[in-house]
Amino acid sequence: MGQWLDGITGWLTLNPEWLAVAVFIVACVECLAIAGLIVPGTVLLFAIAALAGSGALSLSETLLLGFLGGLLGDGVSYYLGRHFHQNIRRLPGLRHHPEWMNGAETYFHKYGIASLLVGRFIGPLRPMLPMVAGMCDMPFPRFAAVSIVAAAGWSVAYLLPGWATGAAFRLPLPEGFWPEAGIVAACIAVVVGLSLNSSLRGHRRATLWIGCASLTVLIALFIGYPHLNDFDQGLSALVQEHRSPWLDEVMVRITQLGEFKKMFVASAIFTGLLLLARQWRHAIFVGVTLAGAAVINTGTKLFFARGRPEILTDPLTSFSMPSGHASGAFAFFLALAILAGRGQPIRLRLTWMLLGCIPAAFIALSRVYLGAHWPTDILAGTLLAMTVCAFSLGVSQYRRPLPAMSQKAWWLLLPALVAVLSFIALTGTPHALLRYAY
Repeated sequence: MGQWLDGITGWLTLNPEWLAVAVFIVACVECLAIAGLIVPGTVLLFAIAALAGSGALSLSETLLLGFLGGLLGDGVSYYLGRHFHQNIRRLPGLRHHPEWMNGAETYFHKYGIASLLVGRFIGPLRPMLPMVAGMCDMPFPRFAAVSIVAAAGWSVAYLLPGWATGAAFRLPLPEGFWPEAGIVAACIAVVVGLSLNSSLRGHRRATLWIGCASLTVLIALFIGYPHLNDFDQGLSALVQEHRSPWLDEVMVRITQLGEFKKMFVASAIFTGLLLLARQWRHAIFVGVTLAGAAVINTGTKLFFARGRPEILTDPLTSFSMPSGHASGAFAFFLALAILAGRGQPIRLRLTWMLLGCIPAAFIALSRVYLGAHWPTDILAGTLLAMTVCAFSLGVSQYRRPLPAMSQKAWWLLLPALVAVLSFIALTGTPHALLRYAY
């Protein structure tokens, strides 16, 4: 595999004009039934995205090509399932590996639409679920709507890291950037690794371990952030180089979701709806998580009194660290993801957590893009939210686990939250855009 990968990336390095085609094709194959199980598309996507980030393609072009390629792979897979129905099992590959089909079919029948969203981020299920949806005669408009949402999140999660790596190697970054970035990456890897290991092994105190790990790294960041100046400066410079007017407007709409007053309203509605649905323990967990993250964030921000980047045309008066947008967004969406995963297998619960992190990460990263926070600010806000969320969940489950919520409660909760967040994102943009203009 190494020689094969080196051969492809070497050829693309000599022929960068084919990079756009390569991103599209690999994204399509990665989401294509059967082929996505055979071709190591994830590794190849990262390598090609890194080449694109070295100057051949802009971030928006890379993400759009990956998004369109993924949609094509989904569409072809859906058509195969819709055309062949049960005869799909006789196709080459599936004939000798019936477990590929059986696992995806069981997952689809158990979780329905949610399986297409969550399964997009689970390697063995990603290329098979669209085919199963077609085989089960899922209406195409419904499938297309879910596929568009899933493909958008997937393209960002799978292509952005590689593209950013390529762009970082291209720029003349401060001398200490890479050692400091390595330290930050190692700390994040420790927290994520410990969280995954303790969760997958089913440790009784997994939540406590996750909370302690997040708190330890958070304290280390509070102590050591003055020594991460090259990391902050370099990453901020990398982001600012790729600003554009249309992306400014998108990021302003995203960042509005994390503003304190609006997040307070969304959090109050979140908790109130749980109380209205008589989900008492769930409401206490969510309320404590969101209120705790807000109070602790405000206190620590005043204590450190760290200044903001000198990028804004209208500098904000509040202090920078930790980022309130990051802590509020991660607390909100992690709490929602935890509730969504109640009563489900551990791997599915972890996938819900990943899905919850995607919108929160967008809100947090928008602050670096707009020059309102340093990268370590949003990292501190993220760790703060993880810590509060883990300890709040641990206390809520001290005697017994939180049960899964009823479908009736979800039908009350989700439409209301989607409506509130959509209203927040779509209002107040013109004034906010002037504030973050560069």
